[in-house]
Amino acid sequence: MSRSGLRRRCCGADMQMPKHNWTALIDDLVAGRWINPLTGAAVKVPYDSIVIEDSLEGREAELVASLKLGHRLAVVGDQATYEAMGARIASALRELGPVETIVLERPHADMAEVRSLTEKLRGFDGVVAVGSGTVNDLCKYVTGLDGRRYCVFATAASMNGYTSSTASLTLDSGLKVSLPSHTPAGFFVDLKVSAAAPPFLAASGFADCLARSVAQTDWWMSHRLLGTAYYQEPYTIQAADEIELNKRAGNLPKGDIEAMGYLYRVLTLCGLGISFTGISHHGSMGEHQISHYIDCFAGARHPGSLHGQQVGIASLSMARLQQQMLAADRPSSIRATNIDVAGMKRRFGEEVALQCLAELQQKAFDRDGAVAFNRKLDDSWPELRRELAAFTIPVDEMKRLLSAAGGATTAAELGVPIDFYREAIVHCREMRNRFSFLDIAADDGTLDAFAKGEL
Repeated sequence: MSRSGLRRRCCGADMQMPKHNWTALIDDLVAGRWINPLTGAAVKVPYDSIVIEDSLEGREAELVASLKLGHRLAVVGDQATYEAMGARIASALRELGPVETIVLERPHADMAEVRSLTEKLRGFDGVVAVGSGTVNDLCKYVTGLDGRRYCVFATAASMNGYTSSTASLTLDSGLKVSLPSHTPAGFFVDLKVSAAAPPFLAASGFADCLARSVAQTDWWMSHRLLGTAYYQEPYTIQAADEIELNKRAGNLPKGDIEAMGYLYRVLTLCGLGISFTGISHHGSMGEHQISHYIDCFAGARHPGSLHGQQVGIASLSMARLQQQMLAADRPSSIRATNIDVAGMKRRFGEEVALQCLAELQQKAFDRDGAVAFNRKLDDSWPELRRELAAFTIPVDEMKRLLSAAGGATTAAELGVPIDFYREAIVHCREMRNRFSFLDIAADDGTLDAFAKGEL
């Protein structure tokens, strides 16, 4: 170990650590300097500026001015994010020109809120979002409808959608979907603000990162067996930072700046992954479907948990299912997919059931399809198991990391009714056409029994 390394180890928090460059690699992606090691081609992502610093105080106007959003600006937040950072940003931006604040009261990421915000933003040249999931998705989608530029100042590391080009919104029918939109011109992170946020928000974001293991397992399996698209680049750009983040999971509840910096790096790089794929599969497969089911259909039973918190417990369920199935020397044998249209209508309502039916039919097997799938699964099983082992984090280690980060590890702990959570595991696959281990377990007849063991 070097002398400087020894000093850091011995002196701990009492020694001033060197300043991190939190946008290393990210800067190269934004500037078009990063060379894709898989293709040898330079890559540029569609952003003007991504800035992550320990503090951005005093730089707000400079950062926004560089984006040329226009003369008349709207600063949009909710009550919590306005208090955390919005008021400060609005004050700073007044040196640039007219600024108005729009403080949303308990907003929901749904189409009714989209219509409301669309009216509120009429006449503004550009939009400055201050907040995380809901505020960002609403501003992203509304500005994407007419091409207006916007930027976002993060207030919590609670999700990985800041830098994605999709918006997670609930349709008027009640179905939650990822809709194509556009990316923010600028994404700005003041780590001290996020470190001061309630710890459960960072735990939610950490769970979104932890889902990588199970999402990649589902996605590669689907690619190998069904020929669906797969891209390695989203995993390549975040692999090193995922390791560093997991080392510091236990420091997130303490508001540790370094842990928060690594969390934002992984969240940001995951979002940037959509620039390679055009889809969110690399971070959203079976585990996110379980969480979406909770959000769409819990109704009064919903405990008020965040999407990422639900992804955390769902990732552990998916890890148990995947690792249980992959431990077998011989693979499952599926039958033709049983589509219970009447049950879907009872659970989802007529309109949503028909929307989900169209999704489910895209991945359903008829008798011949099941025979062909079983043959391919049997032929590829030893090799597939070896390939998927490279993506896997053992479920006990996932549980330890999530708990250390302050996340719930069971539905009961999170407040989701256990019977409803088991329902979500069994039926969430009906909502989207993304093929996962949930589909194999359903079609081989073991998913119900698995779900009954989940708490």
